[in-house]
Amino acid sequence: MAYRFLPALIFVAVFLFAAALLVFYFDNPIAALSLVIAAFLGALVAHFSFSQKASVSTDAPTQLNESQPLIVKNNSSTEVVPAGALLEATMESMREGVLVVDSGMRVVAANRTAHDIFGSIEERGTPRRLSDLTRHLPVYTAFQTALEAGERSETKVEMHVSATGAGERRVFDLRVAPLMPDEPNGKRGAVGVFFDITRLERLERVRQEFLSNVSHELRTPLTAILTFVETLEDGAVDDRENNRRFLSVIRRNAARMHNLIDDILELSAIEAGTVSVEPTCVRLQSLTADCFTALAPRAAERNIELHNEVGHEVYVYADARRLEQMLTNLVDNAIKFNRDGGAVRVRHESAGERDRVLILDTGEGIAPEHLPRIFERFYRIDRARSRALGGTGLGLAIVKHLARAHSGEASVRSAPNEGSTFTIELPKAVNSE
Repeated sequence: MAYRFLPALIFVAVFLFAAALLVFYFDNPIAALSLVIAAFLGALVAHFSFSQKASVSTDAPTQLNESQPLIVKNNSSTEVVPAGALLEATMESMREGVLVVDSGMRVVAANRTAHDIFGSIEERGTPRRLSDLTRHLPVYTAFQTALEAGERSETKVEMHVSATGAGERRVFDLRVAPLMPDEPNGKRGAVGVFFDITRLERLERVRQEFLSNVSHELRTPLTAILTFVETLEDGAVDDRENNRRFLSVIRRNAARMHNLIDDILELSAIEAGTVSVEPTCVRLQSLTADCFTALAPRAAERNIELHNEVGHEVYVYADARRLEQMLTNLVDNAIKFNRDGGAVRVRHESAGERDRVLILDTGEGIAPEHLPRIFERFYRIDRARSRALGGTGLGLAIVKHLARAHSGEASVRSAPNEGSTFTIELPKAVNSE
């Protein structure tokens, strides 16, 4: 009769173990929930693998196997679920990799995610040793600690994932818990859960780089402002020959800080999805003419000609204000990094279901190694020149994100000494011809 209560005893043991983990070990509820599931699986697997016999009477010894049912009761009915099917469905639905090893460090159970991480785990129907799957010492040590000392362990590991073919490097938070045997002299096991934190690590690195870049970009103009303010306070305010020049430097650096903060807020809002675009049919020639009018004084300072080569009949489907913002950023860059006496041209091309707005310049061009990163935040080819020209390093990143907000794309084509061509691709209106 004791056999009848075995599933209930397993459930009670698992939930007690889960409660202990939640109370005493974990701060992260998602991680705790995942390990609760893993503990449940481990309890079942441990019973399948480590218990040779489950004596429920002196007459007929019984062993739990995959055909044995788990009885689930509710208020209206009683359902019978095969234990093996429940185990398999639960393990295969987990996004975390799960490995269960026995006392000999042999892998006796693994889910699909674990196979993706380590490749083929079974070999000719024989459990493989953990050391055959990975030579990563922290992984082996974590399982060994759980087996020998009966203690939980946690470590961060980096390894190449087999399923990606090229061996993509991923970062995992590995948490290993011991599995206690059903019998006093039974063998121990251990269950390990691999939480993929690659994306979190990448985001953290991006965040740190962003803060570092922002701090550096703000520190430079702020230092100049403080320096010249101190100079004026020390008596230079009465120096009629230089005081206005000092004030001009202060104003220029303050404007640079203002522009940088505006760009940071703008980019943050676009990335957060709080900036909405409302596409309408926009006459591209008129929009380009407005952009040229605003930037004409800057172009005239270097004798750069602005050519609007967009046809009068050309319409594109875009948010007029955001498209003007993209055009202004790209034309402004084309003027800044052009040759004296050069030219900037804006053209339109129709390519199937897309409209292309091209901004061409006659500058020095961009070396191939810089092209893949040109739209990154704060990425500059020549930092000193960019700062001298008043650039914040965020203009191209804003263009990229605004183009994607239109379900389009921004790209660049360039070669040294041949100028550059920046392209904004926009989807055509559904009812456009």
